[in-house]
Amino acid sequence: MSNRPELLAPPEIFYDDSEARKYTSSSRIVDIQARLSERALELLALPVDGIPRLLLDIGCGSGLSGETLTENGHQWIGLDISQSMLNIASEREVEGDLLLGDMGQGLALRPGIIDGAISISAVQWLCNADKSSHEPRLRLKAFFGSLYRCLARGARAVFQVYPENIAQRELILRSAMHAGFAGGVVMDYPHRYARLPSRNLVLSFS
Repeated sequence: MSNRPELLAPPEIFYDDSEARKYTSSSRIVDIQARLSERALELLALPVDGIPRLLLDIGCGSGLSGETLTENGHQWIGLDISQSMLNIASEREVEGDLLLGDMGQGLALRPGIIDGAISISAVQWLCNADKSSHEPRLRLKAFFGSLYRCLARGARAVFQVYPENIAQRELILRSAMHAGFAGGVVMDYPHRYARLPSRNLVLSFS
């Protein structure tokens, strides 16, 4: 049986109250999330000028990655499909603005307002058809198209992903390119628990 959560249930079902609390209370997961988020923020290559940026955390969960953004002096908006995760984020009093939504239906944000976006272990969920109405290519198209529109000119988006196979990786990358992004994949081992390299999809507004 696979231990990949995206193959077990849709995210809004898999991350119920019990799983959301288990995830957030794991010191190992908290450490990994912080390291991955720091790496994503590094790859965003934001100007070092002391000016806070408005960032988007896609699949923000209980706000673990958002805390890294806050610690680095930035404002952020967090989007997640799991109400249970967002409830915990609210309980933890994270400083970001939290939105409940399905990234596969597109991002309902005004054009050009986001200075950078990160996503930790979330985008690969779009490669699965959890409902009969879900077509991965169309959901990826809606996601990347809406993300491209809401980013400020010259902004970057960094997605840490664990694709199931090469076909998934290529589908994600191709969908991003079709939306207008330029960029590629950076592979590294950002934390001591890693058995496989982390794939960071670094996209820029072209």
